[in-house]
Amino acid sequence: MPNLKDIKKRINSVESIKQITRTMEMVATAKIRRATDRIIAATPYATAMLEVLEEVSARAQNADSPLLRIHPEVKRVVVICVVSDRGLAGGFNYSVLRAADRYIQNMKEEGITCDVVVCGKKGLPYFKYRNIAVSLSFRDQSANPKFVQAREIASYIVEAYTSEQANRAVIFYNHTKNVAEQVTTTEQILPVDSYTFKDLSAEDEDAVYTDESAKAAAASQKRAFDQAREVVKEASLGDDKLRGDFDYEPSASTVLESLVPSYVETRIYHALLDSAAGEQGARRKAMKNATDNASDILITLKRVFNRVRQGAITTEITEIVGGAAALED
Repeated sequence: MPNLKDIKKRINSVESIKQITRTMEMVATAKIRRATDRIIAATPYATAMLEVLEEVSARAQNADSPLLRIHPEVKRVVVICVVSDRGLAGGFNYSVLRAADRYIQNMKEEGITCDVVVCGKKGLPYFKYRNIAVSLSFRDQSANPKFVQAREIASYIVEAYTSEQANRAVIFYNHTKNVAEQVTTTEQILPVDSYTFKDLSAEDEDAVYTDESAKAAAASQKRAFDQAREVVKEASLGDDKLRGDFDYEPSASTVLESLVPSYVETRIYHALLDSAAGEQGARRKAMKNATDNASDILITLKRVFNRVRQGAITTEITEIVGGAAALED
């Protein structure tokens, strides 16, 4: 059995770790709100872009945009993997990396080459260890993604697709289902087969929240998304008298071709923001679990410490009584 000094040293060590994990949990909780606010701010533009594209595509009967054209044979695929720059977020990074790796291996079995784009520092050593070349990488931006990053990625894949150097582009990231759960998501960016944005405001009835604050934050997030959607709906519909047909100059097809690259940028940026919010949610959950585990370990160590101390006291009393009895004899 360890002595009191060793047990006390371990108790102090666990208490220090608990303070760190508790602080990181509080920081992640504060960052979740900021990341969620950024998604809410980007939602009206994304929704408006979706509605405009649907409206224009319905009138562009003979649209022949290279980004809408489906290549009959797939020889090269651009794989975009969105992870974080920092760890301590549970299985947040591993789930995305494993899904992307599995997809790449499946493509190799079919004789298709994959061009990998990594967003996040944690993805670089993963692919390097597996001898998978990374063509384009971004780091130190996962918690605070910029639109410039999305534009650079979109420019890269659009150029590769229009020049037929790539025949498909897919993105892997963690979708923030709510503040307590993230879902590994795979989306096809190119070719643009349908104008659909993921409804981030959908409420998950089976979600398990770690505490009441997480549940309240999820409800607040849903209300904010609903309000943003209503604002966009009112702005797009307006008064019934304003409804009618539109004239496009020079043509609806030309307008559609100019809007599709912007849509690709918006879709990638939306995924980056979604992943950033999910990163903070995953880190908050991981740090809360670590804090709870540290509390359980402290309870066990203090129990062992008291048992060892009581045993030492009992031994000392026994020795004193035995020594006194020997002197009397």
